[in-house]
Amino acid sequence: MAGSDEAAASGLQPDGLGPNTISPAQSRVARALLNWSEADLAGRLGLGEAFVRDFETGGSVPASGQIEVLRSTLMANGVVFSEAGGESGVRLSRQGQGEGTRLGDLNTENDR
Repeated sequence: MAGSDEAAASGLQPDGLGPNTISPAQSRVARALLNWSEADLAGRLGLGEAFVRDFETGGSVPASGQIEVLRSTLMANGVVFSEAGGESGVRLSRQGQGEGTRLGDLNTENDR
């Protein structure tokens, strides 16, 4: 099963998630903060809408790489995930938006 070995890893949060993962509820809240539909998020991930729906309803446990892509995409658009007192939080930060060009997207036209 893809992603099933994460629970055995060390460094788990109190909710059983690793440091670079998010829960289905956090994904739903993050999408709501960004005013994105399941289709909007799926399009930005380059994955099918069924992936987002299945993850957010708990219907599947995606591979850790897919979770990291989901988390990174949300963070690149200003979502901040936090952990305080055993509680997982999600908020929107305007500082995270427009942070520049990512290294992989640099080219001779935009590296100035």
